[in-house]
Amino acid sequence: MPEGDSVYRVARTLDARLRGTTVRTADLRVPRHATADLTGARVLGTVPRGKHLLTRFDLDGSALTLHTHLRMDGSWTVLAPGKVLPRRLDPDVRVLLRTTGPTAAGLKLGVVELLPTAEEAGVVGHLGPDLLDTGTPLDELVAQAVRNLAREPGRPLAAALLDQRVLAGLGNL
Repeated sequence: MPEGDSVYRVARTLDARLRGTTVRTADLRVPRHATADLTGARVLGTVPRGKHLLTRFDLDGSALTLHTHLRMDGSWTVLAPGKVLPRRLDPDVRVLLRTTGPTAAGLKLGVVELLPTAEEAGVVGHLGPDLLDTGTPLDELVAQAVRNLAREPGRPLAAALLDQRVLAGLGNL
């Protein structure tokens, strides 16, 4: 399973390659969002939250977030303009974002949700602090993690550290 550091690197790649581009076509291959139309949406960026990825868009003044999670074997790949995925990977594609720049493909993603950005807390609000969160001072993140750990002082440390509600992004590697 990809750990928080791996997800952080994926988010940085998606952010660097897609930020500022405009979606030409989006194909969300999950029943709930199969008809979603992101055409014309400007990609505002991608941020990690523990093991979750939040790709944010502005579509005609509406703030939307594509929430994805890699689970055990998911991945994202970014293709240069004009390049396409090999056909053998087509059954694994859950998200395809063709932009005015590169194309991003989410393969074997365990979670694919499109929601208003204002509702992100509903999908990641239960998580503990993410030590890779560059928007919050590290001492604040550590202090919150220590408070979370102290809530159950009798809990074995390994189990507590794997609990994403205590500290987001850590795994068993």
